[in-house]
Amino acid sequence: MNYSSIFFASGFGLNFNLFETNIINLAVVIFGLYKFLPNFLGSMLERRRSVILSDLKDAEERLDTANLALIEAKKELAAAEKKAKQIRTDCKARAEAIRLETEKRTVEEMARIKQGAASDLNAEAARVSSQLRQEAARLAIEKALGALPKKLDQKAQENFVSQSIKNLGDV
Repeated sequence: MNYSSIFFASGFGLNFNLFETNIINLAVVIFGLYKFLPNFLGSMLERRRSVILSDLKDAEERLDTANLALIEAKKELAAAEKKAKQIRTDCKARAEAIRLETEKRTVEEMARIKQGAASDLNAEAARVSSQLRQEAARLAIEKALGALPKKLDQKAQENFVSQSIKNLGDV
């Protein structure tokens, strides 16, 4: 019986033979990893650390730049809003001035039209009045001429004609 390995009845066992179990090889590999791995992994980790720090610094710089741009954009937005408010105020004032000017011109035009209509009405009234006077005078003359022969006899007509001739001569 070999005492270098002890097996249990269930199939599990320990092997104490150094050459069969490669304990020496494992010890050499573990020592090599202990001796050389820290330098190799350390330099890799250090490079990775410096890259991460550089990326963080770049990110912080971009954040600062973005914050400055945001502050500037907020200032520009405030200025634009102020200018827009001023433009709205100016537009309202201009619209009010235009409205008042239009109302003034409308009132003036209405007064001019009313004056023209009154003038036209007065002129038409004067024309109609003149026509009526002329017509009334014509009718009165016709009536007088129609009534005159009945009222004047021959002698009165001769006296009237001679008196009229005499009056024309004095003139």
